Amino acid sequence: MNILFGTDGIRGKANSYPITPENALLVGKAVAKYFSSRSGGKPRAVLGKDTRLSGYMLENAVSAGLLSMGMDVLAVGPMPTPAVAHLVKSFAADCGIMITASHNPACDNGIKIFDRDGFKLSDQVCGELENMIFDETLSSSHIANNLIGKARRIDDARGRYIEFAKASIANHSLNKLKMVLDCANGAACAIAPAIFRELGAEVIVTGATPDGMNINENCGAVCTGKLQELTLENHADLGVALDGDADRVIFCDNRGEIVDGDRIIGMVALAGLHSGMLQKRQIVVTSMSNLALHRAMNEAGIGVITTDVGDHLVIEAMRKHGCSIGGEQSGHIIFMDYVTTGDGIITALHIMKLMQESSKSLRELAAFMTPFPQKMVNLAVAEKIPLEKLSNLQNELKIMRQTLGDSGRAVVRYSGTEKRLRILCETEAPDDLDIWIKRLESAVKEDMGL
Repeated sequence: MNILFGTDGIRGKANSYPITPENALLVGKAVAKYFSSRSGGKPRAVLGKDTRLSGYMLENAVSAGLLSMGMDVLAVGPMPTPAVAHLVKSFAADCGIMITASHNPACDNGIKIFDRDGFKLSDQVCGELENMIFDETLSSSHIANNLIGKARRIDDARGRYIEFAKASIANHSLNKLKMVLDCANGAACAIAPAIFRELGAEVIVTGATPDGMNINENCGAVCTGKLQELTLENHADLGVALDGDADRVIFCDNRGEIVDGDRIIGMVALAGLHSGMLQKRQIVVTSMSNLALHRAMNEAGIGVITTDVGDHLVIEAMRKHGCSIGGEQSGHIIFMDYVTTGDGIITALHIMKLMQESSKSLRELAAFMTPFPQKMVNLAVAEKIPLEKLSNLQNELKIMRQTLGDSGRAVVRYSGTEKRLRILCETEAPDDLDIWIKRLESAVKEDMGL
């Protein structure tokens, strides 16, 4: 099990270990050392960030580490995470590094790394990087001064991604659609509005005034109240909320009701089934996806492959099984025909195109399933005790399975980025939900002495 790398890179409080400039320098050196040994020429990395104040500090530290080991740096500034993944391929770079804590508050930050094909690193590669970072000789490793890397700012990086995103729907006109767009005061502020407007949509923008400390603050994919309010006020066809690095997206329909990742995946899969574009007649989701999605897909003859939480695990399964659509309930959606990671902007473009081609509203498209009631509890923990050692919890889970059968379930897991235990409970009968979530929470607290 990796120590630094969680389910989505390295993450933590900015200016506290492991998100310190000293450690960021070591990460840069390790990345340069690893990818330089696999480069066919002068190695180079694409380096992006979101709008957090701490991003400037970490960008310079990572860049210094890369340069000190002979790797050139192509700095693209504030940029969506999926844009960095695309630019790695566009610039024929050896890797990409994104400085972001995604949907977390401004006090946090993190580091995501992509390989030369734009995919997130496997757990094995992350483990190799960790070994280098923890090797005390890395900090004193230097190359000859005439081999130090060069750094330069790339002025046309935004334009490259904008054109790529538009091309993913073949520059399909969106001129009949009115949308509210929440950019989460994050990495997509200068990019997303331009993309939708250039394709003809009427765009009401919110959450697009970043000040370094307001990313994801009462806005974005994890706080959709303003989006829903503005969608209703402006009589918009839909609302689109990105998160801080724009790798996830949550929608609301014209009545202001939330449409999450499960329903987005399902509606795209059904459309792909009818058009013949759904590869392998399968989708990939995580253990957090609603049972109603599984039922709807099974009834349509679409197979569902389930992974643990983490979009990189979804992508690994998609590549293994040759699937074209997959994602997470939280809004990480992967269109494998176009992207190598979750992309909120491209997901929104494809949903809006589907709305126009089908002559259906988002509400109508999402009506294929009625989600089971779900509730989640997050418990702060001092130690991540193996779940199998929590005897009271295991007993309650066994009783729940025996009692509910296929009409309910629970998912208990530790967060990959925080010291938290997450308990998700889902039941077909709403009255059962609070009963079971309380029983499971009490069992965990008894096991852990909370």
